[in-house]
Amino acid sequence: MNLIPITSPRFLPSEMLTTGINWQQLFGNPNPLAFEIGCGTGDFVTQMAQLHPDWNFIAADYYNKGCLKTCKRIDKADLENVRVVREEARDFMERCIPRTSLRAVIINCPDPWPKKRHRKRRLVNAEFVTYLSEFMQSGADFFFATDFDDYGLDVAQFMPELAGFENALAPDLYRHELSGYPLSKYMLKFIGEGKQIYFVHYRKR
Repeated sequence: MNLIPITSPRFLPSEMLTTGINWQQLFGNPNPLAFEIGCGTGDFVTQMAQLHPDWNFIAADYYNKGCLKTCKRIDKADLENVRVVREEARDFMERCIPRTSLRAVIINCPDPWPKKRHRKRRLVNAEFVTYLSEFMQSGADFFFATDFDDYGLDVAQFMPELAGFENALAPDLYRHELSGYPLSKYMLKFIGEGKQIYFVHYRKR
């Protein structure tokens, strides 16, 4: 399959993504590092990076077309605090993200695998969040959002059972609105169809 070349200076090709990559040097500053897993077409990270100019964002997606569109968005917005990678999350983190280095991890509307026999394929489960916690610094935010009811309830119910996290929305397990959290076009589409978004927000102790 021929991939459309991505020439944006904010895109990091695979040959740059080596063990021991120096993110402070790459961004040109020591600002906190946030990681979005599954950036889609970049609508969310573009908004989030504008809201948090003092954070550096790594936006990852497995699909070349999504990375291309994300780069176009951040280039148009002239954002210097975002870098885009076309990578599978675990492999990328093992190679390129130091333990206890992330200020935030963000996962918006991942594939819900709605059929019961497929739900074991869901990205976000207790094991994966526990794995993510190894890369998060103390006080780091974990954000999860989904438009799929069963997925939202599932994550909201297992998160309180995980050691090392505290609920930033307590006493609520989830909310359908989250102040200061951008809505992507994908989220707005589902809200327009009468669906609700489930937002889960925890912090690492």
